[in-house]
Amino acid sequence: MKPATIVGILLVILGVIGFAVGGLSFTRQKKDVDIGPVQISHEKKETIPISPILSSMSLIAGIALVFAGARGR
Repeated sequence: MKPATIVGILLVILGVIGFAVGGLSFTRQKKDVDIGPVQISHEKKETIPISPILSSMSLIAGIALVFAGARGR
């Protein structure tokens, strides 16, 4: 397989995952008060959205690279 085909397949996979998931969520623990043995903290859930435009561009570029790699034989 050519490198262009491999990169194209990876971009297609990333584009499909971007559409399916829609964003990355993670939980972070934030410390509010730390006085000696007393600690008060809370968990904060944050989300990093993945734009559908970015997923579309990744998918289109991946398909183009797969076809370019296949035609180059």
